[in-house]
Amino acid sequence: MFVIVKVIVVLLLLAIVVSLGSGLVFLLQDHGEGRRTVKALTWRIALSLLAFATLFAGYYAGLIQPHGITP
Repeated sequence: MFVIVKVIVVLLLLAIVVSLGSGLVFLLQDHGEGRRTVKALTWRIALSLLAFATLFAGYYAGLIQPHGITP
């Protein structure tokens, strides 16, 4: 079960990087005048919030354990 959460987090991080890259491409192509850049960056923010929510839910459900942290 915890492997599924880790895969979801990795996929979300990849989607965030793709969205950030597409925002850069749209910014360079449209010279800052189009709405595509705003949409791409909005998707990046939404995906980032979803990634944080997934990490928090996995931690509180006990599916993700922190390591390297001394209590």
